[in-house]
Amino acid sequence: MFGEYLQHLIYGYYPYLAGTVFLVGSLLRFDHGQYTWKTGSSQMLSSKNMRLASNLFHIGILVIFFGHLFGMLTPHWVYAPFLSAGTKQVLAIVIGGIAGVLCLAGGAMLLYRRLTNPRVKASSSMMDNVILGLIVFQAGLGVISVFFSLGHLDGEVMLTLAGWAQSIVFFSGGAADYMAEVSWIYKIHVFIGLTIILLFPFSRLVHVWSVPFGYVTRRYQLVRKRG
Repeated sequence: MFGEYLQHLIYGYYPYLAGTVFLVGSLLRFDHGQYTWKTGSSQMLSSKNMRLASNLFHIGILVIFFGHLFGMLTPHWVYAPFLSAGTKQVLAIVIGGIAGVLCLAGGAMLLYRRLTNPRVKASSSMMDNVILGLIVFQAGLGVISVFFSLGHLDGEVMLTLAGWAQSIVFFSGGAADYMAEVSWIYKIHVFIGLTIILLFPFSRLVHVWSVPFGYVTRRYQLVRKRG
């Protein structure tokens, strides 16, 4: 009985709590704390291996983010005519596995640097370390989950997890029931992901809202010589 209650609490209600804090918290942070709305880059303090670690981390996490966004929230009937669930599962394993390794490697390098480099450590907040540690842990869980996914290449578990995500986002109800029979690795992976979303507004991750798309379409700046 307690286990069922906990399941509904974590996978039925917690997503809405995390989502509400994510949206409202980001808005309030932007409105009242714009001086803290920054990446807080520490590259000037120490650039050793920074570019490699940062590139690995950001490439990996961007692929993972968009892969989860479209893979989990796209209804099965949209891609079913040309892509079976099994084929989609294989693609997710290959692409997601590579991106997960990149994110894990880059994130681990950044975390090690943040914890061991005296200058970087002195400029880091507790939340900096916590959020980066959670992301690295989450990437590690994702890589481990690849091996579990190899045991069900028919894509059924992937469809189950996608059903949970779509039930949450589209307010379909009964979302927690989708998580009843999935493996513990997926349950922990989802819980950590929701926790990262919950902590998002209180961390430097808010800088992702400020992706400079305007640079793509802005007019060229004309610079003329004097006289």
